[in-house]
Amino acid sequence: MARAFLTLEGKLCPTAVFDQYWKFAFERMSTFVRRKRGDLILTEDPIIAQFRFTNAYRVIDRCTQYLIAHVIQNYSDPREVFFRTLLFKIFNKIETWELLESALGQISVERFPWSEAAAVLLREIDAGQTIYSAAYIMPSPSFGFRYKHENHLALLRSLVDNDTASRWADAKSLRQLYTILRGVPSFGRFLAFQYAIDLNYSDCVEFDENSFVVAGPGAVDGISKCFENGNCMEPEVVIAAMTKNQEAQFGRLGLDFCGLYGRPLKLIDCQNLFCEISKYSRVSHPHIQGVAKRATIKQSYRRSATPIDNLTFPRSWSLEPKEDYEARVPSVVPR
Repeated sequence: MARAFLTLEGKLCPTAVFDQYWKFAFERMSTFVRRKRGDLILTEDPIIAQFRFTNAYRVIDRCTQYLIAHVIQNYSDPREVFFRTLLFKIFNKIETWELLESALGQISVERFPWSEAAAVLLREIDAGQTIYSAAYIMPSPSFGFRYKHENHLALLRSLVDNDTASRWADAKSLRQLYTILRGVPSFGRFLAFQYAIDLNYSDCVEFDENSFVVAGPGAVDGISKCFENGNCMEPEVVIAAMTKNQEAQFGRLGLDFCGLYGRPLKLIDCQNLFCEISKYSRVSHPHIQGVAKRATIKQSYRRSATPIDNLTFPRSWSLEPKEDYEARVPSVVPR
């Protein structure tokens, strides 16, 4: 284990979870590659095999891929992109988006039937179905309606009407875009940053993902588990240091991290990985509790029968698949 992890602000004292952070990132990415190419066995890591974790790269998570490929790709009008992105991400569930499309036809900000959409979602709730993903805790804005989804639709409608849906594209940086979203009622620091990243996948803006980050509560807990003195500096400083030193740390541990077609982990990815190691270490290192002091992982992993097709990335990234990319990840040999 590394004796000290240096940042510009000083030294951090790693725990055993620090090395596990890099090992988890390596194995979670390797697991994704094996699943994409159709391997029968995805991993020898019993924790990753049993429980559900997001990918090492946020952009290849299922909902993000759907957002880019089916919700915002080929749309360039900022108002339309904002509306479609937020309508999808507020619920963050593919099935909810497809339900609305099936019931209402093509979704467009100019002719969206707000009341009818609310009625469609209420019927789904009455049928015992869940319309929100469990990925984020979505606080309900106060617009006076009985149901949470009605208040969220009213919030989105207000953002369309007050020109926030167009103004966001005038932001000059990822931080400024975040600031605009942070001013939206019920959007806390974490949600505002996540939505800023989602909008940054569009053709309307193209900010460097390494220019700004906001640590969520899960990442703060992960930092407290990776470092004995993790609270001695701002969590965003720690995330930046991890991003900067990733190549050296993978090399130190002898891990041939394949990356994403030559793209290294960015601030948003390292932030998310802190959140995931917070969960992973509840099983791997239960004696290191962290600030959240949570002991169990709620969601189990079930392999989807749907294959992973071609990945879709923001056009500004210019990522091109490489023939030898998947070959860098060895298959797991049955024992």
